[in-house]
Amino acid sequence: MMLSSAIMASTCSTSTTTVLLHCSNFSTTTTSTLSHLTSFSTTRVLRTCSSLKQTFFRNNKLSYANGGNRNLKSIRRRKPISPIVMEWQDCTVKMDIDVPVSTAYNCYLDREAIPRWMPFISTVKVLEDKPDLSRWSLKYKAFGQDIEFSWLARNMQPIPNQKIHWRSLEGLPNRGVVRFFPKSPTSCTVELTVSYEIPQILTPVSSALKPLLENLLVRGLERFTKVAKTYT
Repeated sequence: MMLSSAIMASTCSTSTTTVLLHCSNFSTTTTSTLSHLTSFSTTRVLRTCSSLKQTFFRNNKLSYANGGNRNLKSIRRRKPISPIVMEWQDCTVKMDIDVPVSTAYNCYLDREAIPRWMPFISTVKVLEDKPDLSRWSLKYKAFGQDIEFSWLARNMQPIPNQKIHWRSLEGLPNRGVVRFFPKSPTSCTVELTVSYEIPQILTPVSSALKPLLENLLVRGLERFTKVAKTYT
């Protein structure tokens, strides 16, 4: 009976050992398999990423070589757009007048009377609610065409018996100043400067425009001399 029990115990132990060995082998095999699979998958993923990366850069290189360089050269060759700069002209004339400087100053200060002596100014209208503002219109035939312009001007703060100056706010861009210099108690010198932006329609004759205007300003001051002598 005891021998039988010992044999059975030995057989059971052997079977258990065999089972444990099988389990151990299975575990080792499983671990090895998983390790192999993991290594294989990681390697495949890394190889795939590397392949995609090379393809990406190769394609971009080709794209740059085919068109990118040309586009870059095209950008470099483009010239910056320059703003349009309008040309201005300045005309200055002066004349001695046999009237006191105060008379000449007050006469010229009457803006609505300016068309009486200035040949190219047709009308000047001072705004009733804003006496420092005035609307001007110019009409003159020159260069084979009828020239007409208008503008709104503001008289800047004058210096009595010395200076009258203005600038346009809208319409034909222009500005100007009249200076008065006493020569004697009964005479003075009047100096008139007019600056203006050359209108686009007169750009082809801009070289002839300044002499024309200077001539007109001289004629205007000659007429002004006669008007000022009768001014009260």
